[in-house]
Amino acid sequence: MNDISLPAAGARHAAADRGERDTIVLAGGCFWCLEAVYDQVEGVTDVESGYSNGHVPRPSYEQVCAGTTGHAEVVKLEFDPRRIGLADLLDIFFSIHDPTTLNRQGNDVGPQYRSGIYTTAPRQAELARAKIAEWQPRWGAPIVTVVAPLANYHPAEDYHQDYFEKNPFNGYCMAVAAPKVEKLRRHFPAWTRR
Repeated sequence: MNDISLPAAGARHAAADRGERDTIVLAGGCFWCLEAVYDQVEGVTDVESGYSNGHVPRPSYEQVCAGTTGHAEVVKLEFDPRRIGLADLLDIFFSIHDPTTLNRQGNDVGPQYRSGIYTTAPRQAELARAKIAEWQPRWGAPIVTVVAPLANYHPAEDYHQDYFEKNPFNGYCMAVAAPKVEKLRRHFPAWTRR
């Protein structure tokens, strides 16, 4: 990722602050990485790895990895907008993955590794598009993040859930996920759990 300037962490976004639990689904490469980061975010009440926006009902990991189901590896975030706004979650999202690479994050290549924001309400799509416009000048190439309504979501297999927490010394976790968690702690200390 380029050395980009990050927005100030901790800014409140009243428009997203409705006082109830909210859900958003994000795709930004391997779900182990996104889950590792968002598990550390204050105000996120649940993180589930899964698959979404494909055409096969209840796909398996092997089917998704074959790249033929249309699904992306995603994390479903439940969060308390009284504690953290969707805009803040999207700032974290755009800082921990490269939204300019089509169907790729680092060495992970295929449509399942695309960048996507899958929404559960029209206001989320509006905010996602505004965040893309805000972040575009910080990148040297066009942002290719898909914004679409959530469709055909299915949780990933149990062994994928909390993968980073259960396997911190796995080579992939140490090389790819851990640096993303460190970036969260460094750039967003106000949103990082103590």
